[in-house]
Amino acid sequence: MSAQAHKHNAAEAAADLVEPGMIVGLGSGSTAAVFVEVLAARGLGIRAVSTSDTIAAQAMRLGVPVMDLDEVPRIDLTIDGADQVGPGLSLIKGGGAALLREKLVWESSARCVVIADATKLEGAFGRYPLPIEVVAFGHRATAARIDNALKRLGYEVRGVLRQAAGAPVKTDSGNLIYDLSLAEIADPAALATGIKLLTGVVEHGLFLGLAERALIGVDGGVETIWP
Repeated sequence: MSAQAHKHNAAEAAADLVEPGMIVGLGSGSTAAVFVEVLAARGLGIRAVSTSDTIAAQAMRLGVPVMDLDEVPRIDLTIDGADQVGPGLSLIKGGGAALLREKLVWESSARCVVIADATKLEGAFGRYPLPIEVVAFGHRATAARIDNALKRLGYEVRGVLRQAAGAPVKTDSGNLIYDLSLAEIADPAALATGIKLLTGVVEHGLFLGLAERALIGVDGGVETIWP
């Protein structure tokens, strides 16, 4: 089966966790888009909070009401993809440049479940570039602080400003993204703390201790991974 079919299997399994009337957090990216299609088809009368303007538009087009995070007391369940799934369900997210909104939704949720295909489990944790969201003002100075912090933590790499069509990529919140090609992250918690404390850094793409489980699409169904 293709990776797309595996994503569909994971999305179907995740939709089984959704109960009528829930407030559901929707992620961003291609896997989240598959989940929205599956969820909308079930007609459960749910409301949604989305981390992505694109996914929000898709949900509303399919008849799923989308609310602002400030309009809900609590999100019952968030279903979202990941760029990489590591040991203990450490995650790298933000390939779609929505990491700040994603983390706000995740941390406002009673439960969070990851859906992915098996390619997201491959390789050393950190093989996927780690996104860092920074404010646009003085972003090069912020990047220099990030590089210095990485050096103190033992990483000899420099952040690269993410660009598309010759211009810096902007997040839904109007910030910029620097990607860190670390190859392997030995201590995710130490790295997360070291980066988040830097002035100018808005958020990083390490999601630690937030996922309840991961549903990995495989041929014929899903495999469940627990922390």
